[in-house]
Amino acid sequence: MFGLGLPELMVVLVIALLMFGPSKLPSLGKSLGEAIRGFKKGMEEDPAEEKKNKLAK
Repeated sequence: MFGLGLPELMVVLVIALLMFGPSKLPSLGKSLGEAIRGFKKGMEEDPAEEKKNKLAK
């Protein structure tokens, strides 16, 4: 995964913990997961359906 091993991932996690604090990490993870899901859904959606959805709103 991007050439990152376990030691590099641990360093990134420690830095994130120091920057955001333990109470913010779960909410950051949740919002990141939702963003990735939305991106994947947008990539899979048919452009014709997308136009239809925009017109319906």
